[in-house]
Amino acid sequence: MDRTRMYTALIVDDELSSRKSLSIFLNKYCKQINVLSTAENIIEARDKIGQLDPDIVFLDIEMPYGNAFDLLDQFSELTFQVIFVTAFSHYAIKAFNLSNASYILKPVDIEELISEVSRACQKIDQSLDWDHTAQLLESIKDKKLSKVVVPLIDGFVVIDIEQILYLEAADNFSTFHLISGKKIMACRKLKFYEDNLSSSGFCRIHRSTIINIDHVKKYNKGKGGFVTLISGKQLDVSQSRKKNFLSQFSY
Repeated sequence: MDRTRMYTALIVDDELSSRKSLSIFLNKYCKQINVLSTAENIIEARDKIGQLDPDIVFLDIEMPYGNAFDLLDQFSELTFQVIFVTAFSHYAIKAFNLSNASYILKPVDIEELISEVSRACQKIDQSLDWDHTAQLLESIKDKKLSKVVVPLIDGFVVIDIEQILYLEAADNFSTFHLISGKKIMACRKLKFYEDNLSSSGFCRIHRSTIINIDHVKKYNKGKGGFVTLISGKQLDVSQSRKKNFLSQFSY
């Protein structure tokens, strides 16, 4: 890596706190990076990439108006390095197995950040082609999640999707209820998991509850009705979410 060179960057993440913290980390620990701007969705990101032509794009995967792969699909050729920054480990596991792409799991680890930034800068200096990123997209986009990284107050834990019975709102946190009976409190609101797990077999049935459809044993009719999970746990279905819940089943 050419230590005299500055590398320009764009941060794309729908969470303001994530954009701010990553900008701070880069400014403090990766002095060779000049953050030109940030974007909160793929529409804004597409415009800014065209305007700014950054060397590196730090890219969250799940965002409003489409995911990271929807954004990258809009480019016939990638002229920038991509460092994915995500809370979901499924993508990272696939990436490490199938490609040479760069990934950082949330919450961001400083040493990992420094390492991936250095790696991206080296690729730019060596003028490596971008085929590995295209291969990555073909390999892993539109695949169902198998694991999720759950941020905790003191770190994070990786959970198999199939082990999750349901999630319950707890103020600004969410509680994961697992098949084993274990409960894990995550440092994210329930809306985050509604947005990011809906394509992986999860359905919000109440303002305070998201369930794993695979673990529904029975549904009882009513104004909203209620479901019984394989554990025997019964959960109310709100009237406003009943139609969407029933649409998950063919009967």
